[in-house]
Amino acid sequence: MEGTQVKESYLAQFARFAERLNGSRSLPLHGLRQAGIRRFEQLGFPTTRDEEWKYTSVAPIARTLFRPAEPRALDAAASAALESVRRVLAAEPFAALLVFLNGRFAPELSSADGLPDGVRVSSLAAALEETPEIVEQHLNRYADLNGTAFAALNTAFIQDGAFVHLPRGMVLEPPIHVVFLASPGDAPEITHPRNLIVCEEQSQATVIESYVGAGDRPYFTNAVTEIAACENSVLEYYKIQQESLPAFHVATVEIRQARSSTVTNQSVTLGSALTRNDINAILDDEGAECTLNGLYLGVGRQHIDNHTRIDHAKPHCDSHELYKGILDGAARGVFNGKIYVHPDAQKTDAKQTNKTLLLSQDAALNSKPQLEIFADDVRCTHGATVGQLDEDSIFYLRSRGIPEMAARGLLTYAFASEILEQIKTRALREHLERLIFGRLSAQPGELPGEGWEEAE
Repeated sequence: MEGTQVKESYLAQFARFAERLNGSRSLPLHGLRQAGIRRFEQLGFPTTRDEEWKYTSVAPIARTLFRPAEPRALDAAASAALESVRRVLAAEPFAALLVFLNGRFAPELSSADGLPDGVRVSSLAAALEETPEIVEQHLNRYADLNGTAFAALNTAFIQDGAFVHLPRGMVLEPPIHVVFLASPGDAPEITHPRNLIVCEEQSQATVIESYVGAGDRPYFTNAVTEIAACENSVLEYYKIQQESLPAFHVATVEIRQARSSTVTNQSVTLGSALTRNDINAILDDEGAECTLNGLYLGVGRQHIDNHTRIDHAKPHCDSHELYKGILDGAARGVFNGKIYVHPDAQKTDAKQTNKTLLLSQDAALNSKPQLEIFADDVRCTHGATVGQLDEDSIFYLRSRGIPEMAARGLLTYAFASEILEQIKTRALREHLERLIFGRLSAQPGELPGEGWEEAE
């Protein structure tokens, strides 16, 4: 179908969605939904003529009619995918597990037994009913409707997702794990997870957000996560994307930091045919510190696009950014990272690095590190490197009896380990190490090779 027809289908879906809301249509949230669908109608799907989408065509999404995902029971493939997540969790205590199946909260698969009093971890739909004053104070205060059509479309269909609220002074050591499990049907389906994480003053927590797919049918995950880090709060936030290969994944993460807050975001992208991650952080008061790290592994014809923006809005703030990519086969990667220093943001200290390893002659990367500085007393650096494995190092390992594929896997894993070593949750780190090392050590024919075909 043409993009215009697909856009019209989403407008029709919204009309039916609004009718099902019944009495809740009068709530302020529905006004927000209306604003979202109007903005989506104005923007339409981005094209490669748009500067921010220059190297990523969303034609496969724009020409596919995705219908709202249907609720369904766990099938064998989805059960196996969820069990792999549970095995990771079993290796280390966790405070809460929230499971969403096809975008809907699954209480029978979830657990919150490890939560102390005062910490709220629930579905967003439940939080809207039980504590609407907290949700409405933060929901859509940070995600920009004027940004992308995908964020606007997510806002139009806000219904469920994860809600995490840490009260003032709460230090929660075991991690909170949120799992979005896709079990697609015969026709292409779409979900719009909407997550809200609020860390009040002097609170501290770790939140792991995982996207896992099952089966071999196409589907589309269109997610938005908003994070409010209040004064002196500390948040370790991990986003792990392991969608199935025929899937499409577009996600926006919006972070707003108050005075002396610290947010560390570690993003690992392994799955889906087409991935677009937009991660935006605003350091909105003095003393805030932000770390954005990412690791992406593309094989076959996968396309992985990471766009980041760090806004230094106030003085005396630090930011650190390191993104590493490994691309094999005919995979394509995009990194566009911008550090924006506002005129009043004196004493800014910002570092940005993108490093990419190309394992084949057909793999390619478009890297665009950016600095926009409007203050004169700052220390900012940025850079990008693209290269291949060192043949001398491969020869050294082979001369000591290590097969060539294993040698290449070891060297590639060493390249990735700089990111993995910064993951503080041991069970998650070890799981990713095994997963990534296994893929890097596989023979070429053992790796998934089908992805998306880029439109002209």
